[in-house]
Formats: sequence, structure tokens, C-alpha cells
Amino acid sequence: MVHLSKFIVFILLAPLFCISQNDKKIDSLLNALNNQPEGIEKVKTIQKLYHNFKHKNPEESFNYAHLGLDLSKKIGYKTGIGFGYLNLAYYYRFAPNLDSARFYFKKSVKSLSDYNDKPNLWLALNEYAVFETLQGNFKTALNLADEGLKVATEIKHGPHMVDNYQRKSTIYMDMGDFKSAMEASLNASRVLDTIVPENKIGKAIALADIGRIEMLRGNYNDAMKPLTESLDAFKVLNNERWIATMYIEIGNLYWYLEDYDKSLESYEQSLALGRKMNRNDYVASNLSNMAGIYSKRGDHKKALELLMESHAITQKIGSANNLIISFNEIGDAYFRNGNYKNAITNHSQAIRLADSMDIIDLLEDGYSKRSKAYEKTGNYITALEDQRQYQIFHDSIFNQATAKQIDELKAQYENEKKEQQILLQKNEIDLLKQKGEIDFLYKVLLGFGLLFSLIGFYAVKQKLKRSKIEKEKVDLELEYKKKELTTHALHLAKKNEVLEDLKQKAQAFKDSENSIKGYNQLIRTINFDLKDDNNWENFSKYFQEVHKDFNSNVKQKFPDVTPNELRLMSLLKMNLSSKEIASILNISQEGIKKARYRLRKKLDISTEDSLKDLVFSL
Repeated sequence: MVHLSKFIVFILLAPLFCISQNDKKIDSLLNALNNQPEGIEKVKTIQKLYHNFKHKNPEESFNYAHLGLDLSKKIGYKTGIGFGYLNLAYYYRFAPNLDSARFYFKKSVKSLSDYNDKPNLWLALNEYAVFETLQGNFKTALNLADEGLKVATEIKHGPHMVDNYQRKSTIYMDMGDFKSAMEASLNASRVLDTIVPENKIGKAIALADIGRIEMLRGNYNDAMKPLTESLDAFKVLNNERWIATMYIEIGNLYWYLEDYDKSLESYEQSLALGRKMNRNDYVASNLSNMAGIYSKRGDHKKALELLMESHAITQKIGSANNLIISFNEIGDAYFRNGNYKNAITNHSQAIRLADSMDIIDLLEDGYSKRSKAYEKTGNYITALEDQRQYQIFHDSIFNQATAKQIDELKAQYENEKKEQQILLQKNEIDLLKQKGEIDFLYKVLLGFGLLFSLIGFYAVKQKLKRSKIEKEKVDLELEYKKKELTTHALHLAKKNEVLEDLKQKAQAFKDSENSIKGYNQLIRTINFDLKDDNNWENFSKYFQEVHKDFNSNVKQKFPDVTPNELRLMSLLKMNLSSKEIASILNISQEGIKKARYRLRKKLDISTEDSLKDLVFSL
């Protein structure tokens, strides 16, 4: 599974109006504003001025937002009121003042909904969904996207429906649910096929979504073609926002392919466009990604400089989800520079924010990295506690992935069951035809039964088709489990080595100091940790995921094997060294030799090689 916190979450904003920002256009609008009477047309002019200034001069746009809202209220123009609230929400989003932004988003949606202005209600829902996505509130964002899809369907607006499906696909990608992301993207493509004239932008975005999903799933070669085709399409359309976006996605792909020169080149092209458009979100994203490349090259000082510049912009934008990622990345940079104190400070900030928003994968990331920083400072107890917290969140993510696989297996079972039912009915019909025992009515009834089975079978087939993109993940997940099992085993060994070393140092202090009571308490705590079975239970769970029948086979063939001997056999199955096994079981290497000897004797085998062969065969 690809970890999503590598790159800052990037959401494109659909503009409400496509208008020029050149000075002549602004002068023309100002001239019109001064000569128009108070009415709807004047509100529309104010709205256009707002959009011309919203990225170039936010304070000026804020003034126009209030001017438009006040005039709309004065003349009773309800659509203008709804847009006035929406403009204020957008301003506060970048202020940033997230509470005020959310307040005005809600007022805009309610105002336009009460007025039953569905086309503009769709716009408000769409912008609100973007805002909640950037804050990491994915469930709320999905609900808003679904509301927008409902409105778009009611007004029979194909491009809006496409936008909602693609919005959902992006949210699912940020959540790491690639199956649902692909389903949403394919739904967008189906709608695009019905739109006349051809929606070229929508089709280019659909290509980008498919490429990004394949990239996040680890299918890098499959991702390159749709991403580059999407970039070429946007160049033809001269759409700078999407050209900048595609350079980011292609830069990400080259990152995964470890072609850092091409990756940096793509990010720099996107950065140049971001600065040209005065889009801080593009600038922050590219600076962060470029920092990752400099870090890979060993230039950690340059990486930290870019991250700090990106972080300042991210704080200004007000994306909480991106801010968490930024804190973790800065913590990483400080760690690589040997500044472990600042690394801990930044990871702590990330953990605090991620915990307040319940973003599990970012909590996992924060605890894992802070644990390493604490270990470098010699604070082993706190490092171990962070490692435990990391394991809790890691297990949660692992269980979610397992649940997805179970759903797929259920669908496969339903499919096979339907296939068997259809085959049986076909055989029954053929048999009765041969015997001439079927009258016309019976044939009709059987025919209907077969038809209904086929309909049910088709539905399951469609369900399987939608989940087909997950199938390849099964082998990858098994390999992932094997790696996790090894990692967990080595972590147990490392933890016990650290605790044993700490225990010996404390014992030495006890012998030379008077504060015996405090040292005794420390030693008791460490002894408790060394004997704690929770870590072994976690290891055992991973082990059984990878080697499903091992324990049952051992117990069936050798019922006299004790739990401790079963533990030893499990570690031998993983082909670990005697030193690693000794650390995990917290006994000496000499003790391991004796344990192996006793085990060989009980299993009635003569040599060490025979023991390994037996264990590997189970």
C-alpha cells in the first residue's frame, strides 16, 4: 500500500467564473460599476471584480465580497446573497480563519438551497467540499460531493455530474481507498461519453485520475501513459492550472520510479506556473516535493530551507491536513540534520493536529518518526511508548486493508455460487430436453428461472468488475505482511536489546548510588516490559496472517510441543539468526542452543539441518 503522506494533498479548485485578470479588464469593470444603477447587473459586476482580485489582492476582494453582499441584501437579490456568503467563505479560508470559513460556507449553501437556486447551490456545495477535503474531513467532503451530485442530476447537467464524480475520486484517493476512487472515476467517464459536444477538459481530467490511481497503487508503468496523455491534452487546451497539476503528478511518478532528475524538472515547471498564476497552493506543494528530492541527494540543508518556505505558505493557506504533513516533513529534515530536539517538536505538532482530526495514517507517521528521534536522544522509554502507539495505528490501517480483501473474497464467492446455479439449471434443462419430459409451460418457467439467475449473475459480475483493480493487491498485501512480520520481529529484538542494556546500566547505578528504591522501581518496570506478552501477541497475529496453517500443523503432528517451543519454531520458520531469536525471547544465545537441542530431541530428529527442514516443511 502506498503511503499517502509522501506528497502534500493537492486539490484543484474549480473556478466560479472564467474571467481575465489584465488591467484593461479591471478598468472596464470599475468604469461599469461607477455608472450602473443599484441592481442585479451591478452585483454581477462586483462579483467579477471580486474574482479578479481574490488571488492577486485578497483584502481588495474582501471589500468587494462585502459590497456585493450588502447590495444584494438591499435589493433582495437572493442569488447575490448566496454568492456573497460564498465569497466571504473563500476569503476566510485563505486568511486563514477556518471557523469563519465554515460558517459562511454553511450560510451560502442554506441561502441558495432555501431559494431553490440549484445551479448556484451546486457551485457552493462544490467549493465547500474542497474546503472540507483540505481540512482532512473526508466523510463530510464525500457527503457534500454526493449532495452536489444529486443537484447536478436533478438539473441534468452532465459536466457538473462529471465534476462530482471526479471530486469523489480525488477524495477517495486522499483516503487511500483506491477501489472506490476508480469506481468514481469510471462513473465520470461513463457520463462523459454521453455529453455532446465532447467535454475535452473532463476527459483529460478522467485520464489524469486513472493515471494517479494506478500510480498510488504502485502500478507505475500503467500510470505513465494516461498521465502524459492528460498533460498533452491540457497543453492543447492551454489550461495552465491543469498543466501545473499534471507536472506535479508526473513529478510524483518519476519520484516513485527513482528518476529524481526528471522528477525535479517536472516540479520546477509546475512551480514556475504556480508563481505565474499567483497560486500559493501550487507553490507550497512543489517546494515540499522538491525538498524531498534534495533530501534524497543528501542536501538536507537545502531541503529544510524549501520545507520551511513551503510551511509558511501552508500556514497562510490554512489546510490542516497539509499542515500535519508539513510538520512531519520538517521533523524528518531536522532529524536528518541531526537536530533531534526540533524533530521531536515538529512531529509532536503533527501528532497533536492529526489526533484532533482523527487522521490515522498521519498519526501513524508522526509516532513512528518521533520514536526514532527520541531513541537518538537516549530517551528509550518514551521512544518505546511512541513505537507502541505507532503499532496501534498501524494495526488499524492493516485491519482496514484486510477488510477490503474480505469484501472481495465475498464477492468472488457469490460469483462462483451463481455460476454453479446457472450451470446446474442449464444441465437440468439439457437433460429434460433429451428425455422429452419438459412441456412448454415448464420450459417457460425454467427459462424465467435461468433468466433471473443470469440477471443476478450479471449483477455480481459487475460488482467483481468494479473491484477488479483490487485483485492484484492480494499478492502485494501478502508480501507486505511478510515484510511487516519481519519488521515486527526485528523490532522485538531491538526493543529487548535496548531494555536489557538499560537494565544493566540501572543496575550499575544501583550499586554505586544510594537511591536504591528509585532504581529498583525502574528495573521492575523494565522487567515487566521484557516479559510483556502483548508484543508477542501482535507478532503472533502477523505470523498467522502469513503462515496460516503453521500452528495447527505443528499441534496436529506434535501435540506435546509446549507454547514456548511453538514460539521457537515460529521464529525458526522465519529463518532468523540465533542472536535475533535470543533477543526476541529474551534469553541468551547459549539458552537458544539448549532449546533447539531439547526441541530436536522431542521431535526425534538428529541434526540442526533436519530441524530447519522440518520447520520449513510445516
